[in-house]
Amino acid sequence: MTTRLTKIVAASIATAALLTFPASAYAAVQQPRLSESAVSNVHAPRGALVSAVPVVQLTAAQLDAAAADFEGAPQSRYGVTAYRLVYRTVDPDGRPTTASGLVVLPDGRRGALTVAEYLHGTTTTKADVASVSDDSTDRLVTALFAGQGLVGVAPDYLGLGLGPGRHPYIDTRSETTASTDLLLAARSFAAKHGVALKRDVLVTGFSQGGRASLAVGRALARHQAGPFRLGEIRAVAGPYDLLGEELPGTFDGRVLPTTAAFYLAYFVTAWNRIVGLYDDPTEAFQAPYAQTVEALFDGEHTEEQIIAGLPDSPEKLFTPEFAAKLEHPTGRFRQALRAADQICHDWTPRVPVHLYNGTADTDVVPANADSCATSLRARGADVTVHSMGPVNHFGTAFAAYPEIIRAYAHWA
Repeated sequence: MTTRLTKIVAASIATAALLTFPASAYAAVQQPRLSESAVSNVHAPRGALVSAVPVVQLTAAQLDAAAADFEGAPQSRYGVTAYRLVYRTVDPDGRPTTASGLVVLPDGRRGALTVAEYLHGTTTTKADVASVSDDSTDRLVTALFAGQGLVGVAPDYLGLGLGPGRHPYIDTRSETTASTDLLLAARSFAAKHGVALKRDVLVTGFSQGGRASLAVGRALARHQAGPFRLGEIRAVAGPYDLLGEELPGTFDGRVLPTTAAFYLAYFVTAWNRIVGLYDDPTEAFQAPYAQTVEALFDGEHTEEQIIAGLPDSPEKLFTPEFAAKLEHPTGRFRQALRAADQICHDWTPRVPVHLYNGTADTDVVPANADSCATSLRARGADVTVHSMGPVNHFGTAFAAYPEIIRAYAHWA
């Protein structure tokens, strides 16, 4: 569920080819160019394109060299060009806003192409997302889909990249709208390059993005994304069952205590803005963290800075009363969790669903996949759980994505 995945790959896709584009194309997150950040016409429709800036161009050989840590990944068939898009969408309350995301086109391909939409894991820093960071593994994965002849699409979500404000972490509604609205923006952008996007969308994601894959798949299945519909879902190490597995796991030892404190701090501060969990930080957090924790998740602090500013367990972070509320949710909080968990309960996918987990994952409880699969199968869905063996959270992703890229390449 964390951006640490973006820092593991040794080979950076920021090599070679970056000089293809002028330096002006690389606007800082804190000071984006006016053409990218302008939001003057708030009445523009959702999915309307605000700007498009090229960020990298790679040959097939450069893609393959960058993917060396994804053992078994298929050889790239095309070079690719990646663009950062800013587009119109809505916030968790349905009000107009903007978001950014990555669109990667296979070089030399025209006509009707299939989209693979990749949804990233937990990211705390605006500058770490695929559309901005030159060494983002999320950018690499998206580019590898394009290297097979697909159109790679990766939303940054709200409040990350060039998006204003703070990220509403694990907010199912805005994860869905930001992702589906990027598909609409990508459609109009791709058309300018002679590419039409096919209706069926292949959805995949890691960790937070694995969970979001189910939500986006549900929206596509319900025809809530313009002309697009669901082609397939392949989700990796997602916390699909917050109420039944993931929250309990942060207190019973299945999630490492330091990791649990990090995730819970991000989750609680974000959900307080969305759901309302406390009136004053002192109601939820112990001293001295009550005075500092909200500021850590401003989109500017790095993950390392955040971890350094937190204790090594939830018990040291939260007041006993609030920890009990997290461990045994009641009232409005429980209702919000149940609503969020409906991604595995209130719809029946009519296409194959593949869930990937690792038995040594101490970030996302492996049983999340089994819980979601059981619920969807009870509704008649075709769901396969793929165990990647005794690998940790990030090992699950590195083991799963070569298989997913290979499977989705057949759609190209």
